[in-house]
Amino acid sequence: MNGIVGYFKESYRLSPFAFYCELVETIFLVGASAVLTFTVLDPATEIFIPMYLIGSLLGLISTVIRKAAFTIILCSWFVVMNTIALIQLFVLQ
Repeated sequence: MNGIVGYFKESYRLSPFAFYCELVETIFLVGASAVLTFTVLDPATEIFIPMYLIGSLLGLISTVIRKAAFTIILCSWFVVMNTIALIQLFVLQ
């Protein structure tokens, strides 16, 4: 247990801003995943797509701060895909 607590303390110490971005990112992504899971037969896209986009943006911010090379590519991909989905959902529809 001390190792886990130490890990979070070290993460916070290295970059408090990135730490809070990751915290809020996790809340948005877990929430979006739950919404998708519980509405899978009639997906609540107007709820989970913006949540995924916000979470992806926060993930991108924190990975840039932490200089996580390959995670930047992954988060950038999710930001682009969720932006396209958001545009299709709210602008093109």
